[in-house]
Amino acid sequence: MHASLKPHLTWPPSQKQALRLTFVLCALSALGNLLAFASSHGMPLALLILDLAALASLGVHHFYSRKSIKFEPQELAERLLQVQENERHRLSRELHDDIGQLLTAAKLQSDWLKRRLPEELQGQCATLCETLEETLAKVRDVSAILNPRQLASLGLEASLRAHLLKTLANTSLHWSLECQQRLTGIPEEMTVAAFRVTQEAVTNILRHAQAQNLVIQLQRQPQGLRLSICDDGQGFSPQQYPGPAGQSGMAGMAERIDQLGGTLHVTSELGQGTRIEALFPWAPRARERASAPKAIH
Repeated sequence: MHASLKPHLTWPPSQKQALRLTFVLCALSALGNLLAFASSHGMPLALLILDLAALASLGVHHFYSRKSIKFEPQELAERLLQVQENERHRLSRELHDDIGQLLTAAKLQSDWLKRRLPEELQGQCATLCETLEETLAKVRDVSAILNPRQLASLGLEASLRAHLLKTLANTSLHWSLECQQRLTGIPEEMTVAAFRVTQEAVTNILRHAQAQNLVIQLQRQPQGLRLSICDDGQGFSPQQYPGPAGQSGMAGMAERIDQLGGTLHVTSELGQGTRIEALFPWAPRARERASAPKAIH
Protein backbone atom coordinates (compact mmCIF):
# COMPACT_ATOMS: atom_id res chain seq x y z
CA MET A 1 0.00 0.00 0.00
CA HIS A 2 1.49 3.33 -1.06
CA ALA A 3 1.54 6.18 1.37
CA SER A 4 -0.09 9.37 0.20
CA LEU A 5 2.23 12.27 -0.45
CA LYS A 6 1.13 15.63 0.92
CA PRO A 7 2.88 18.95 0.31
CA HIS A 8 4.58 20.51 3.30
CA LEU A 9 2.85 23.83 2.65
CA THR A 10 -0.79 24.08 1.66
CA TRP A 11 -2.57 27.09 0.23
CA PRO A 12 -4.04 29.04 1.81
CA PRO A 13 -1.62 28.31 4.67
CA SER A 14 -2.82 27.44 8.12
CA GLN A 15 -2.33 29.79 11.06
CA LYS A 16 0.68 27.80 12.28
CA GLN A 17 2.26 27.74 8.81
CA ALA A 18 1.71 31.47 8.37
CA LEU A 19 3.35 32.16 11.72
CA ARG A 20 6.36 30.04 10.82
CA LEU A 21 6.65 31.68 7.39
CA THR A 22 6.53 35.15 8.96
CA PHE A 23 9.18 34.14 11.48
CA VAL A 24 11.48 32.84 8.71
CA LEU A 25 11.01 35.99 6.60
CA CYS A 26 11.75 38.23 9.59
CA ALA A 27 14.84 36.19 10.42
CA LEU A 28 16.11 36.42 6.82
CA SER A 29 15.39 40.15 6.72
CA ALA A 30 17.25 40.76 9.98
CA LEU A 31 20.17 38.62 8.79
CA GLY A 32 20.34 40.51 5.47
CA ASN A 33 20.25 43.86 7.23
CA LEU A 34 22.93 42.70 9.66
CA LEU A 35 25.21 41.66 6.79
CA ALA A 36 24.53 44.93 4.99
CA PHE A 37 25.34 46.89 8.12
CA ALA A 38 28.56 44.93 8.66
CA SER A 39 29.77 45.47 5.09
CA SER A 40 28.72 49.09 4.70
CA HIS A 41 28.13 51.93 7.14
CA GLY A 42 25.55 53.56 4.91
CA MET A 43 22.60 51.70 6.52
CA PRO A 44 20.95 53.43 9.49
CA LEU A 45 21.48 51.69 12.81
CA ALA A 46 17.86 52.41 13.82
CA LEU A 47 16.55 50.28 10.93
CA LEU A 48 18.64 47.30 12.05
CA ILE A 49 17.46 47.69 15.64
CA LEU A 50 13.85 47.84 14.43
CA ASP A 51 14.26 44.59 12.46
CA LEU A 52 15.85 42.82 15.43
CA ALA A 53 13.07 44.08 17.74
CA ALA A 54 10.40 42.78 15.34
CA LEU A 55 12.11 39.40 15.20
CA ALA A 56 12.38 39.24 19.00
CA SER A 57 8.73 40.22 19.43
CA LEU A 58 7.64 37.51 17.01
CA GLY A 59 9.76 34.95 18.84
CA VAL A 60 8.22 35.88 22.21
CA HIS A 61 4.72 35.67 20.72
CA HIS A 62 5.45 32.23 19.29
CA PHE A 63 6.89 31.06 22.64
CA TYR A 64 3.83 32.09 24.65
CA SER A 65 1.39 30.83 22.02
CA ARG A 66 2.88 27.35 22.41
CA LYS A 67 2.46 27.59 26.19
CA SER A 68 -1.12 28.82 25.98
CA ILE A 69 -3.94 26.63 27.22
CA LYS A 70 -5.07 24.15 24.58
CA PHE A 71 -7.80 21.55 24.81
CA GLU A 72 -7.13 18.14 23.35
CA PRO A 73 -10.04 16.41 21.55
CA GLN A 74 -10.52 14.13 24.56
CA GLU A 75 -10.76 17.12 26.89
CA LEU A 76 -13.21 18.89 24.57
CA ALA A 77 -15.40 15.80 24.50
CA GLU A 78 -15.33 15.54 28.28
CA ARG A 79 -16.28 19.21 28.59
CA LEU A 80 -19.16 18.81 26.13
CA LEU A 81 -20.48 15.76 27.97
CA GLN A 82 -20.21 17.65 31.25
CA VAL A 83 -22.30 20.50 29.84
CA GLN A 84 -24.92 18.04 28.58
CA GLU A 85 -25.10 16.29 31.94
CA ASN A 86 -25.39 19.60 33.79
CA GLU A 87 -28.34 20.51 31.57
CA ARG A 88 -29.96 17.13 32.26
CA HIS A 89 -29.52 17.69 36.00
CA ARG A 90 -31.12 21.13 35.73
CA LEU A 91 -34.13 19.74 33.87
CA SER A 92 -34.39 16.93 36.40
CA ARG A 93 -34.49 19.38 39.29
CA GLU A 94 -37.15 21.47 37.56
CA LEU A 95 -39.30 18.42 36.93
CA HIS A 96 -38.90 17.11 40.46
CA ASP A 97 -39.14 20.37 42.37
CA ASP A 98 -41.49 22.54 40.30
CA ILE A 99 -43.74 20.33 38.19
CA GLY A 100 -43.66 17.53 40.76
CA GLN A 101 -44.79 19.85 43.54
CA LEU A 102 -47.60 21.30 41.40
CA LEU A 103 -48.86 17.81 40.55
CA THR A 104 -48.69 16.80 44.21
CA ALA A 105 -50.73 19.87 45.17
CA ALA A 106 -53.28 19.09 42.44
CA LYS A 107 -53.57 15.50 43.68
CA LEU A 108 -54.18 16.67 47.25
CA GLN A 109 -56.87 19.04 46.01
CA SER A 110 -58.54 16.27 44.00
CA ASP A 111 -58.52 14.00 47.06
CA TRP A 112 -60.14 16.79 49.07
CA LEU A 113 -62.82 17.23 46.40
CA LYS A 114 -63.46 13.51 46.20
CA ARG A 115 -64.44 13.39 49.87
CA ARG A 116 -66.98 16.19 49.38
CA LEU A 117 -68.52 15.54 45.98
CA PRO A 118 -71.87 13.79 45.62
CA GLU A 119 -72.01 10.11 44.78
CA GLU A 120 -72.72 10.60 41.07
CA LEU A 121 -69.43 12.50 40.62
CA GLN A 122 -67.24 10.10 42.59
CA GLY A 123 -66.31 8.05 39.51
CA GLN A 124 -65.03 11.03 37.51
CA CYS A 125 -63.12 12.36 40.51
CA ALA A 126 -61.55 8.96 41.14
CA THR A 127 -60.41 8.87 37.49
CA LEU A 128 -58.92 12.34 37.90
CA CYS A 129 -57.02 11.24 41.02
CA GLU A 130 -55.64 8.18 39.24
CA THR A 131 -54.57 10.29 36.25
CA LEU A 132 -52.75 12.75 38.49
CA GLU A 133 -51.06 9.90 40.38
CA GLU A 134 -49.91 8.28 37.13
CA THR A 135 -48.66 11.61 35.76
CA LEU A 136 -46.72 12.28 38.96
CA ALA A 137 -45.12 8.84 38.74
CA LYS A 138 -44.14 9.48 35.11
CA VAL A 139 -42.58 12.82 36.00
CA ARG A 140 -40.55 11.15 38.75
CA ASP A 141 -39.41 8.45 36.33
CA VAL A 142 -38.32 11.01 33.74
CA SER A 143 -36.52 12.98 36.45
CA ALA A 144 -34.67 9.84 37.53
CA ILE A 145 -33.71 9.06 33.91
CA LEU A 146 -32.37 12.56 33.37
CA ASN A 147 -30.40 12.49 36.60
CA PRO A 148 -29.45 9.03 37.90
CA ARG A 149 -28.53 10.24 41.39
CA GLN A 150 -27.25 6.84 42.47
CA LEU A 151 -24.56 6.78 39.76
CA ALA A 152 -22.04 8.84 41.74
CA SER A 153 -22.64 7.06 45.04
CA LEU A 154 -23.24 3.44 43.96
CA GLY A 155 -21.07 3.20 40.86
CA LEU A 156 -21.78 1.96 37.35
CA GLU A 157 -22.59 -1.70 38.02
CA ALA A 158 -24.97 -1.11 40.93
CA SER A 159 -26.67 1.79 39.14
CA LEU A 160 -27.22 -0.26 35.99
CA ARG A 161 -28.58 -3.15 38.02
CA ALA A 162 -30.99 -0.86 39.85
CA HIS A 163 -32.11 0.71 36.56
CA LEU A 164 -32.69 -2.68 34.95
CA LEU A 165 -34.62 -3.96 37.97
CA LYS A 166 -36.92 -0.96 37.86
CA THR A 167 -37.30 -0.68 34.09
CA LEU A 168 -37.81 -4.39 33.35
CA ALA A 169 -39.80 -5.27 36.48
CA ASN A 170 -43.16 -5.60 34.72
CA THR A 171 -41.90 -7.13 31.47
CA SER A 172 -41.35 -10.71 30.33
CA LEU A 173 -37.76 -9.97 29.30
CA HIS A 174 -35.14 -12.18 30.96
CA TRP A 175 -31.94 -10.25 31.53
CA SER A 176 -28.49 -10.56 33.06
CA LEU A 177 -25.74 -8.08 33.86
CA GLU A 178 -22.23 -9.52 33.86
CA CYS A 179 -19.16 -7.67 35.18
CA GLN A 180 -15.84 -9.49 35.13
CA GLN A 181 -13.92 -7.01 37.31
CA ARG A 182 -14.57 -4.28 39.79
CA LEU A 183 -15.55 -1.11 37.96
CA THR A 184 -13.72 1.27 40.28
CA GLY A 185 -11.49 4.12 39.26
CA ILE A 186 -13.43 4.76 36.03
CA PRO A 187 -13.65 8.44 34.97
CA GLU A 188 -17.03 10.03 35.57
CA GLU A 189 -17.62 10.95 31.92
CA MET A 190 -17.04 7.34 30.89
CA THR A 191 -19.36 6.03 33.61
CA VAL A 192 -22.13 8.40 32.54
CA ALA A 193 -21.66 7.53 28.86
CA ALA A 194 -21.82 3.76 29.48
CA PHE A 195 -24.94 4.22 31.61
CA ARG A 196 -26.65 6.40 28.98
CA VAL A 197 -25.81 4.03 26.12
CA THR A 198 -27.20 1.06 28.05
CA GLN A 199 -30.24 3.09 29.02
CA GLU A 200 -30.98 3.98 25.39
CA ALA A 201 -30.35 0.41 24.19
CA VAL A 202 -32.77 -1.04 26.75
CA THR A 203 -35.40 1.52 25.76
CA ASN A 204 -35.03 0.57 22.08
CA ILE A 205 -35.30 -3.13 22.94
CA LEU A 206 -38.52 -2.61 24.87
CA ARG A 207 -40.03 -0.46 22.11
CA HIS A 208 -39.02 -2.36 19.00
CA ALA A 209 -37.16 -5.64 19.50
CA GLN A 210 -39.82 -7.89 21.06
CA ALA A 211 -36.94 -9.80 22.63
CA GLN A 212 -37.14 -12.54 25.24
CA ASN A 213 -33.55 -12.43 26.52
CA LEU A 214 -31.06 -9.65 27.15
CA VAL A 215 -27.39 -9.99 28.17
CA ILE A 216 -25.31 -6.95 29.16
CA GLN A 217 -21.57 -7.32 29.76
CA LEU A 218 -19.08 -4.83 31.11
CA GLN A 219 -15.40 -5.66 30.86
CA ARG A 220 -12.37 -3.69 31.90
CA GLN A 221 -9.63 -3.96 29.27
CA PRO A 222 -6.19 -2.35 28.85
CA GLN A 223 -7.47 -0.25 25.96
CA GLY A 224 -10.69 0.84 27.63
CA LEU A 225 -14.08 -0.12 29.05
CA ARG A 226 -15.96 -2.54 26.78
CA LEU A 227 -19.76 -2.65 26.83
CA SER A 228 -21.67 -5.45 25.12
CA ILE A 229 -25.48 -5.55 24.78
CA CYS A 230 -27.07 -8.60 23.13
CA ASP A 231 -30.72 -9.49 22.60
CA ASP A 232 -32.62 -12.17 20.69
CA GLY A 233 -35.26 -9.83 19.27
CA GLN A 234 -36.47 -9.28 15.74
CA GLY A 235 -33.41 -7.24 14.77
CA PHE A 236 -33.16 -4.38 12.31
CA SER A 237 -31.00 -3.03 9.50
CA PRO A 238 -28.23 -0.83 10.92
CA GLN A 239 -27.50 2.28 8.88
CA GLN A 240 -24.16 3.99 8.40
CA TYR A 241 -25.84 7.31 9.18
CA PRO A 242 -28.61 6.41 11.65
CA GLY A 243 -29.84 9.98 12.25
CA PRO A 244 -31.12 10.75 8.73
CA ALA A 245 -32.44 7.17 8.51
CA GLY A 246 -34.77 7.80 11.46
CA GLN A 247 -32.80 5.71 13.97
CA SER A 248 -32.51 8.52 16.50
CA GLY A 249 -31.68 6.22 19.40
CA MET A 250 -28.71 4.70 17.61
CA ALA A 251 -27.61 8.15 16.45
CA GLY A 252 -27.56 9.41 20.04
CA MET A 253 -25.56 6.39 21.20
CA ALA A 254 -23.04 6.79 18.37
CA GLU A 255 -22.63 10.50 19.06
CA ARG A 256 -22.02 9.97 22.78
CA ILE A 257 -19.43 7.25 22.12
CA ASP A 258 -17.74 9.29 19.39
CA GLN A 259 -17.41 12.28 21.73
CA LEU A 260 -15.19 10.16 23.97
CA GLY A 261 -13.13 8.88 21.04
CA GLY A 262 -14.68 5.40 21.31
CA THR A 263 -15.90 2.90 18.76
CA LEU A 264 -19.34 1.41 18.19
CA HIS A 265 -20.11 -1.79 16.27
CA VAL A 266 -23.70 -2.90 15.69
CA THR A 267 -24.45 -6.36 14.31
CA SER A 268 -28.08 -7.13 13.54
CA GLU A 269 -30.21 -9.00 11.05
CA LEU A 270 -33.95 -9.29 10.76
CA GLY A 271 -35.10 -12.11 13.00
CA GLN A 272 -31.57 -12.74 14.33
CA GLY A 273 -31.35 -10.31 17.23
CA THR A 274 -28.92 -7.46 17.80
CA ARG A 275 -25.44 -7.17 19.27
CA ILE A 276 -24.01 -3.78 20.27
CA GLU A 277 -20.30 -3.52 21.06
CA ALA A 278 -18.99 -0.22 22.45
CA LEU A 279 -15.44 0.57 23.56
CA PHE A 280 -14.74 3.64 25.66
CA PRO A 281 -10.96 4.32 25.60
CA TRP A 282 -9.14 5.34 28.74
CA ALA A 283 -8.04 8.94 28.95
CA PRO A 284 -4.24 9.29 29.06
CA ARG A 285 -4.27 10.20 32.76
CA ALA A 286 -6.37 7.15 33.65
CA ARG A 287 -4.81 4.55 31.33
CA GLU A 288 -2.02 3.51 33.68
CA ARG A 289 -4.36 3.09 36.64
CA ALA A 290 -7.00 1.27 34.60
CA SER A 291 -4.58 -1.16 32.96
CA ALA A 292 -4.25 -3.10 36.23
CA PRO A 293 -7.77 -4.41 36.95
CA LYS A 294 -8.59 -5.78 40.34
CA ALA A 295 -10.33 -9.12 40.55
CA ILE A 296 -13.40 -9.58 42.68
CA HIS A 297 -12.58 -11.56 45.82
